[in-house]
Amino acid sequence: MLTISQLAAYAGVTVRAVRHYHAKGLLPEPDRDHSGYRRYDAAAVVELIRIRTLADAGVPLSRVRQLLAADDIEFRAAVEEIDGRLRAEIRERQQHRERIAQLAAGDSLALPPEAVAYLDRLRQLELPKRAIELERDAWILVAAQLPEQMPTLMALKRAQIDTPAVTAMYRELVEAASWEADDPRLPAFADRLVSLIEESAKGWDDYDSASFALDDELVELLDSVFLNSVPAAPRLLELLRERGWTGWTHLERIDP
Repeated sequence: MLTISQLAAYAGVTVRAVRHYHAKGLLPEPDRDHSGYRRYDAAAVVELIRIRTLADAGVPLSRVRQLLAADDIEFRAAVEEIDGRLRAEIRERQQHRERIAQLAAGDSLALPPEAVAYLDRLRQLELPKRAIELERDAWILVAAQLPEQMPTLMALKRAQIDTPAVTAMYRELVEAASWEADDPRLPAFADRLVSLIEESAKGWDDYDSASFALDDELVELLDSVFLNSVPAAPRLLELLRERGWTGWTHLERIDP
């Protein structure tokens, strides 16, 4: 006859686990001997090993009692059901691992490769981190609405950002983001920006603008990023309007 410690050692579990199985009603508690100790026989060892084996296989303790009492057919059916559940859990955990890998990948979490490459190009130009973060967040919103158009959009943006005049204006825009609304440099800056917009507009006919149409809600959302992060944004939009252009995310020429 075995003590509870010896029983646990034979079955490869802890004494605490044996007591837990007692509490769950999975392993009957033997009567105490004349010394007040519980003594376990070989049958208890076999039963405990069966319980441990099922538990180690991922069988919920709530199902262990059923399986211990099942015949061969019932046992096989229950095991197949449990195996299916475990396979589903494995697939779910694999998806979680893939998601974690995406998190570690940074920009690629919510952006296609061409957008990631564009952001990397901005970093190569040594633009401020905050400016790149704002670009990233804006393109995440666009990619969610126009995923199929992102390769063409990013090709256009890469071509623009690799143009010296655009790069210079981009740098100036980043600098202007810290200006106040009454900064005397704004009118001249608006003039240069409009000149660049009008020069760039000459090539817009090469692209199907209808394919890249953003709904009004998204345009408003993207504009709000600009308005909330740039103190001089409202004044700059006024200056652009005075010069014949309206909008920011969706620039439009004002009819004369």
